[in-house]
Amino acid sequence: MDYFLTYSVYVIILSLLMGISTWKLFKKMGYNPIFAFIPFYNYFIILKETQHTKWWAVLAYIPIVGPIMMTVFHLFLMKHFGKSTLVQKLLTIILPFIYLAVVNYSKDPEIAKEDDLYLTEEEKQSKKKETFVGSITFAVVFATIIHIFVTQPFGIPTGSMERTLLVGDFLFVNKWTYGYRMPMRPVAIPFLQGTIMDTGVKGNPKDDPKSYVEAVKLPYLRLLQTKKPQRNDIVVFNYPQDSVHVATDRKDPYVKRCVAVAGDVLEMRAGRLFVNGKPETILGDQQKQHKYIATTGSQLDIPALYKQYGFLPVQEVQTQNGFLYDFQGLTDQTAKEIKQLPQIIDLKEHIWDKDSAAVSYKVNAARDAYTKHIDTTQSIFPINKKWNQDWYGPLTIPKKGDVITLNQETLPEYRWIISEYEHHHLENKDGKIYIDGKESTQYTIQQDYYMMIGDNRDASLDARFFGFVPEENIVGSPMFTWLSVEGLFADSGSTYQADGKRIRWDRMFKATNTGELHKTSYWWVAAIILLLFFGWDFIMKIFRKKKEEEN
Repeated sequence: MDYFLTYSVYVIILSLLMGISTWKLFKKMGYNPIFAFIPFYNYFIILKETQHTKWWAVLAYIPIVGPIMMTVFHLFLMKHFGKSTLVQKLLTIILPFIYLAVVNYSKDPEIAKEDDLYLTEEEKQSKKKETFVGSITFAVVFATIIHIFVTQPFGIPTGSMERTLLVGDFLFVNKWTYGYRMPMRPVAIPFLQGTIMDTGVKGNPKDDPKSYVEAVKLPYLRLLQTKKPQRNDIVVFNYPQDSVHVATDRKDPYVKRCVAVAGDVLEMRAGRLFVNGKPETILGDQQKQHKYIATTGSQLDIPALYKQYGFLPVQEVQTQNGFLYDFQGLTDQTAKEIKQLPQIIDLKEHIWDKDSAAVSYKVNAARDAYTKHIDTTQSIFPINKKWNQDWYGPLTIPKKGDVITLNQETLPEYRWIISEYEHHHLENKDGKIYIDGKESTQYTIQQDYYMMIGDNRDASLDARFFGFVPEENIVGSPMFTWLSVEGLFADSGSTYQADGKRIRWDRMFKATNTGELHKTSYWWVAAIILLLFFGWDFIMKIFRKKKEEEN
């Protein structure tokens, strides 16, 4: 209800601005001036009078798409009143309601008269260009609607999900799998997630230009939620502890496997995952992977190793007696085969000692925006536990309605939930905990939480480091891989390396979230999309040619 109330307020404000700045123009067009204040209908009239497709009016107040379409409609209206020079168009775009008001309250605005029969050749060419620009604009708007409301492309830049999802995989994400999350920042540049660009200037990344207007915001709302993330689902979500972006839906997108849901108890024992006391279920497309340290008497044949297995050791260190190699992401079978190599003296799985450290090195940790160095000081969650990525928990995943006890021991576990995810003012002073100014020893959880962990667990920045993932951060689930390019992302922390770029044809248009070893192919989807695209273009060319002949 909060979402629709806030949205209604925005619609009313925009409608008032539209009415105040155009009522006189509506009167000139022969309509009651009050129509300029009526949402959707005001733009319906503009489209009708300017001879454009009238149903476009429904796009006027859709988040993200709305501001684009409003600008287009304003340009139509201004051209209808003879304001079509480059400067006048720029004023309409940059100062929308202000310039509309200037024209509206001018001495006597008149509707421009235009007859195609009397247009000069130069004017006809100009009109064709405008038609072309209009077609491009509509194509962009259509693509934006698909991007916002249906599916979104997503790239895999790191190796945290390898053997299941590879670096260089590009996925389409189904935004309706767990119910559709409505946009929270409705005024934004299409297709851009968070920032417009990295300025590259030394300073705070928060100062980089944003792709959205932070001040215009809507509360969290999820529509038609028929299911929630289940154990073993591969899930796309917004990184909870992104410090650059306040808006939940503008935080960096991550993809991991949901290993525990609200109410579960998660534990890592010697690198093995247990949920509710039981070993994890390994799906057909998922393989157990571990970190191994190899001791050799001589140097390994690295090119031959890559040719056979498709990956390289992360690190090679020469010793007095030979070499040490750090391998990540080895399956039991691969480790067994490597152990048989004649150079290998010893091959042991690397397991952190129990209670060895609360701070651990993360191969895929975020790099500093300016120095490009890997951050090696991020703490295991929560910070007051002597856990590491191999010995972790037991940790209970918060569930909506749970009443948790608050004290100095439990506060690190729930601090982010209370202050950041559920938006309360939290203070810890003089040994007492205050929520919204009131001393509190208990707190009721307001939404479900999940634990998202990468399949390549020794090379994954995941929930063991950043903690619980709120339900409101869930975006959706991958549908299929539409493109896969090996070697695309350099220095990605990937176990697998490539000496060049090549397309992995065997991965293209394959399902990604089924748990099956042999994936369903979606080549037929690609064929239909191409057929519709070129077929539609062919049909439109016929209609345009026929119209030109009639003129």
